[in-house]
Amino acid sequence: MSRAAEETNRLMLRARDAMDRAYAQPLDVPALARIAHVSQAHFTRTFRATFGETPHRYLQRRRVERAMFLLRETDRSVTDICFEVGFGSPGTFSRTFRDIVGRSPREYRREAAAMGVPTCFTMAWTRPSA
Repeated sequence: MSRAAEETNRLMLRARDAMDRAYAQPLDVPALARIAHVSQAHFTRTFRATFGETPHRYLQRRRVERAMFLLRETDRSVTDICFEVGFGSPGTFSRTFRDIVGRSPREYRREAAAMGVPTCFTMAWTRPSA
């Protein structure tokens, strides 16, 4: 791998790490591009080439992964979880959750509760695909 490619990967990892840390915060491409010290267009293109998905989709998936945990491990309402993980509306949350997981948040919670298996197995079995 060339030095330029290594540097590009390092910058993209820096932005992805920021997304992992602050997934519930309002993050947009301009802010993420600043973190990676590249232009917005270059950031979007390079992030997708590096990780196989757009920055927006990666952030949505991280939020849904956190929501999956909260749905399994707490009795908080779906609406509370929606806002805690960074979604702006329950409708967008439910639509995105269904798109990534294949079922609604309520269906997911009901199925997870019915499984009665250790969380580590549930997480492996229900991990959303990229």
